[in-house]
Amino acid sequence: MLSSSMHFSPEERLSDRWRRHAAAFPQSVAVTHWVAGSKPVHWRWGELLCSAQNVAHWLSIQGVRPGQVCALILRHHPWFYPVYLGISLSGALPAVLAYPNARTHPDKFRQGLEGMARRSGLDWVLSERELEPIIRDLMLREGSTIQGLLFPLEFNMTTQTQPYMPLSPIASAESPCLLQHSSGTTGLQKAVVLSHRAVLGHIERYHRAIGLKADDKIVSWLPLYHDMGLIAAFHMALACAIPLIQLDPFEWVQAPVLLLEAVAHERATLTWLPNFAYHLMAERIHEEDLKGLRFDRMRMFINCSEPVRAEAHEKFLRRFGPYGVRAEMLAACYAMAETTFAVTQTIPGQPASQLTVDRSELACGRVRPTSPGPQSRVCVSSGFPIADCTVRVVNDQGEDLPDDQVGELVIRSASMFDGYRNYPEKTAEVLKDGWYYSGDYGFRHQGEYYVIGRKKDLIIVAGKNIYPEDIEDVINGVPGVIPGRVVAFGMDDLELGTEQVAVVVESEHHGTSRVAEIRRGVVQAGMEIGVTISAVYVVPPRWLIKSSAGKPSRKANRERVLNELKAQE
Repeated sequence: MLSSSMHFSPEERLSDRWRRHAAAFPQSVAVTHWVAGSKPVHWRWGELLCSAQNVAHWLSIQGVRPGQVCALILRHHPWFYPVYLGISLSGALPAVLAYPNARTHPDKFRQGLEGMARRSGLDWVLSERELEPIIRDLMLREGSTIQGLLFPLEFNMTTQTQPYMPLSPIASAESPCLLQHSSGTTGLQKAVVLSHRAVLGHIERYHRAIGLKADDKIVSWLPLYHDMGLIAAFHMALACAIPLIQLDPFEWVQAPVLLLEAVAHERATLTWLPNFAYHLMAERIHEEDLKGLRFDRMRMFINCSEPVRAEAHEKFLRRFGPYGVRAEMLAACYAMAETTFAVTQTIPGQPASQLTVDRSELACGRVRPTSPGPQSRVCVSSGFPIADCTVRVVNDQGEDLPDDQVGELVIRSASMFDGYRNYPEKTAEVLKDGWYYSGDYGFRHQGEYYVIGRKKDLIIVAGKNIYPEDIEDVINGVPGVIPGRVVAFGMDDLELGTEQVAVVVESEHHGTSRVAEIRRGVVQAGMEIGVTISAVYVVPPRWLIKSSAGKPSRKANRERVLNELKAQE
């Protein structure tokens, strides 16, 4: 199917691609909606587009107009797909937002949505009755841009209508097609507007970087409010007519084996995962869960959205190697919403390159290869730039640095965003002369790019740069600490005029006599890599605040420590 569906035209829009696929492959499966313990729901191209056209017609009757933003706040549901496509067919801009889970405080969700309504300019919210009281209240608040609240799951999408055409045709491929929010704690997310040309052009370039094939299948549990799930999995599958198997993110967190079950049963070949997912699956999937499963057909597990860690790949390979996972399947990518998605990608069929470097030299901004040991760090490559994308490594003055020196990664891409919606001051901070300043620290080695941390998270102690990822890695192995539920950050020491290292760890033993033992273990782990940890806070499970991408937010948790825990000392 791929060879006949990858002839991109520079003037195409997303809706043009979908209509072409529906006409050419009406009985081919576009999306498989996967639910634990239930029979999968298969959306074929013909019925998917027909239902999407019905949604578009219904939206126009409700008053939705081309160019308006429609926020989607829906749980994992088989009718999500025609609703999303229907918004696009109507000429409006879909913006997928996170549905609050059981642990989300209503006030937190309300504040986040209110912030996005004011900043992003949400015109309509498409949601479920359960959230109606919260959203109705927001609509009445001063400054809110929300005009209406709609409940698409209550509409009969199978009602036959004539093919729908927007009241005002979309001008060109340069027109906006969707709104995605960059990662961050809910109220601080920045809205990125992407055009049809940016999305389809990026997919054309990225599908070549990963060697997309006609018999590939994409499987994903990633939330569609995140660029990795929305662009890499969802939109690339739809644009290239590659089948997509979509899981529920909430179900996956509760039962990580669901992804591997879908891989095996659907014979999938591609998936994207944040680094923490490799640890989670290796540690929480039991032997009996894997009975009868094989993963030999997979081409790539692509590690993306946070710095790639060698330990995660090694643990994943040890755990699932007996079931068909091979080293060459473990790929990596560097991506962000501001460049639509991918910036770099490792070579398909080859394991991601690794480089063992001196940790103290790295802290001084230099990359010096060394032998494995307590004072070394294994850096994992995120690959080479994809076509029409250029990456530089610069110092604080914006000057280019040579290979093997650490600096900020700045990017220029053919799929670059034009700026954050309604946020010119933030745009000016990061977009300079056509270059996007990512805020990520990394280096180039033999043409490949290695991402090692966030500039804003860097801890500076007595002039020495300390990457919190290094601290978190060693603490994850301390007995009593929940792996992956660790945050390290710097706190100002006014007397010494520098920062001190503080750590928050979640533990099942919070409030017991084992807390002192855990604190000693954390301090000792820091000493093993030459870091003095001055404060250790042991908190109960699920205490840490997570970003929209599902990762503990260092900034938000630092603020929570300062506001709550230090007050108790």
